[in-house]
Amino acid sequence: MLHLVSRYALAAVFVGAGLLHFFKPAPYLRIMPPALPAPLALVYISGFFEVAGGLGLLLGATRWVAALGLVLLLVAVFPANVYMAQQAGPMGLPAWAAWGRLPLQALLVWWAWSARR
Repeated sequence: MLHLVSRYALAAVFVGAGLLHFFKPAPYLRIMPPALPAPLALVYISGFFEVAGGLGLLLGATRWVAALGLVLLLVAVFPANVYMAQQAGPMGLPAWAAWGRLPLQALLVWWAWSARR
């Protein structure tokens, strides 16, 4: 039962965050490293995969692939989180919060991977 609740909670987190990429892209654009091309397109692409991965966790047939995809997505967006930590002050975020968020990425990776069962 706990796995089911955990999986639905994780799906809600990813679907909700993914939808925000489309409805409120500005915060995601601010943390996009300037070296990356087409930042708005990357925000939309990552949002799409967050929604798809979150929904994929809910179906047995797609759960394993969705969990793997979310793990890979979390690894792919990690540079944006590092950039956000480095730019915390100018972005209006306390440095402790931005740097403290980085280890949480590992927790999300574990949570996504554990949802594959």
